[in-house]
Amino acid sequence: MNFRLVLLNLFILILVRFYNCENQANNSKTLVFTVASEPTDGYLRYLRSAKHYNIPVTTLGLGEEWKGGDMQGLGGGYKLNLMKDALKPFKNDAETIVLFSDSYDVIFTSSLNEIIKKFKKTGARVLVSAENLLWPDKTLKDQYPVFDGPGGWYLNSGMYMGYCDAVYEMLNSSPLKNTDDDQLFLTKAYLDEKLREKLSIKLDHKSEIFQNLNGAIEQVMLHVDPDSGESFVYNQDFKTRPSVIHGNGPSKLTLNTFGNYLAGAFVSSECKICKENRQTLNEEELPEVLLALFIEKPTPFTEEFLQKVHAINYPKEKLHLLVHSNVPHHKAAVTAFIDDHSSEYKTFKLIDVEDDFSEAHARGLALEVGKSRGVEYLFSLDSESHIDNPETLRLLLEANRTIIAPMLRRTGSLWTNFWGALSSSGFYARSHDYQDIVDRKVLGVWNVPYVTGAYLVKSLAFEKINFEKKEMDPDMAFCQSVRDANLFMFVTNLENFGHLINNEHYNINLVRPDYYQMAYNKEDWEKRYINPEFWKALEETDTKKFKQPCPDVYWFPIATEQFCDDMVAIMEGFGKWSDGSNNDERLQGGYEAVPTRDIHMNQVGLERQWLAFLKDYVRPLQEKVFIGYFHDPPRSLMNFVVRYRPDEQPSLRPHHDSSTYTINIALNRAGIDYEGGGCKFLRYNCSITDTQKGWMLMHPGRLTHFHEGLLVTKGTRYIMISFVDP
Repeated sequence: MNFRLVLLNLFILILVRFYNCENQANNSKTLVFTVASEPTDGYLRYLRSAKHYNIPVTTLGLGEEWKGGDMQGLGGGYKLNLMKDALKPFKNDAETIVLFSDSYDVIFTSSLNEIIKKFKKTGARVLVSAENLLWPDKTLKDQYPVFDGPGGWYLNSGMYMGYCDAVYEMLNSSPLKNTDDDQLFLTKAYLDEKLREKLSIKLDHKSEIFQNLNGAIEQVMLHVDPDSGESFVYNQDFKTRPSVIHGNGPSKLTLNTFGNYLAGAFVSSECKICKENRQTLNEEELPEVLLALFIEKPTPFTEEFLQKVHAINYPKEKLHLLVHSNVPHHKAAVTAFIDDHSSEYKTFKLIDVEDDFSEAHARGLALEVGKSRGVEYLFSLDSESHIDNPETLRLLLEANRTIIAPMLRRTGSLWTNFWGALSSSGFYARSHDYQDIVDRKVLGVWNVPYVTGAYLVKSLAFEKINFEKKEMDPDMAFCQSVRDANLFMFVTNLENFGHLINNEHYNINLVRPDYYQMAYNKEDWEKRYINPEFWKALEETDTKKFKQPCPDVYWFPIATEQFCDDMVAIMEGFGKWSDGSNNDERLQGGYEAVPTRDIHMNQVGLERQWLAFLKDYVRPLQEKVFIGYFHDPPRSLMNFVVRYRPDEQPSLRPHHDSSTYTINIALNRAGIDYEGGGCKFLRYNCSITDTQKGWMLMHPGRLTHFHEGLLVTKGTRYIMISFVDP
């Protein structure tokens, strides 16, 4: 742990103890105690909820060695012994009320005055929380007094309150070792009929004050107070509004979800907690960050992923770079990125496919590299996670959470890089607010049980993280280790940070496989393959501004150079060009009246995508210039790439197209890749020879636009043709 983090923890301890002393001094008739060995995320949340309701809290054992086991129930006798010592000065005090609760998994939801008011109505001198589950000794079931009515039957030791003298006597009712079970000790004290009657010990059966969530999740739900706008927990079975919420056992994750809203964390649709505990970045002392990139699966648009990484707005001298590239298909893109940019970063390490590192090993190594470099943060990015917002790293740093992820989603899907809840088997489950968070109907910083793909981690958590667990993928192992360490994971949707790539349909055995991604990653596909000028043409309302080199022949920018190069590469990779004769087995009837040397889109698996291209990009332009003609979706049986060569087929005789209208996209450069060529419309004696790569000619097919393909004298000319609405 570096010096800055040591100072931070020391500062937290000082603040906590100052808060304890000042509040207890001002509330002499009420004592509130909790136990914590270290200021975990859960403890800080507990303390925040107490502060929100002006509840004075004294923390026992903070900063001291834990002497009672694992803080998860085993050896909880230490907690009770700490309380016994704390209550000695009050052992004969029959007026002062003391309240105890755990801290790591507890949240207050009302004021101390409200809690005391409810307590006094019970008539008890000691009130202990109740739950539906009996543990740790199920044989004690029949010893419980009969409870007439619905409610939790069994005692839970995580929360109790009462008059100091009575609580002190209960805690001293029998010998207690630090390693004893606090749950069993208090259960036996309650089941001792004489002691129970003498001290008037009762259970909070209907959760008037204490709500244990384990075994009762179906009973409770979040409501919003119409007056304050604050959320609270409502027990719909008992019609009660409990004041202290305990996420005991496996219900901790439910408490984490509730905690996003409780204790004024979210008020009147506004995230209040988002504005708390933020840090302001000092440009002179920015923290050093290890930027760890993981390319574990074949993923489309990896080049763009790397470009966006380089565009992150953060001084490169404050960034250490680590790249794990486990996919040979992406080696060229990774190598180019490293050659161009690795020297800009403070340090650089590559773990290549030849190093034969497993994903879990590589991710664990990133933590070790981070520790050896003395960084304060790890920013982990998988190749599916595109950071479109260059300010993302700064925004995450300012949020000041131990682990925080920017929300990323697949476009048009509810698939994201976080889960709102877990199923009983530890896998995905949808939380009540998941869709609202994903759709950004509510904005905030959300405590969630699982994040992946993109997250920022403080170095204080490095030692507690593990990517290798038996029968778990690295992402599941990571999140499990974080949860086991009582650390919180957050996801923020306060900004649009980026998006996720869908790599489920990515076939690297194809030539130029990214070109086939239009249906699965449309926005990324458009940015790579659609000419930016196309969108301007789409918005143009004055059709006179469209280029018209011949009567009723329109010229539009539509495709990028990459589009054209990939199309040519796909066709040449397939290589089965027709022979240019009239005999064509690909056609119904087997005869082509005006044959060309070509390859059809359905031969290379692109027919469906091309029809979608016609619908989404060609049709809107057609409707602008050929007014009154609407056909959605357009229909086209003939979609093909033509190749013209002097020694093969250099030209095409005059003909009409079998279409309502035809499009013709130039796939390479006139005067550079070939000489000659072009299209002549005979009726108008109008030729177009200066075609531009990626531009589309659009003209009527039948009757009016009799045309021919002009002679190519040198090189190879490629064009993409569609006969639309034959």
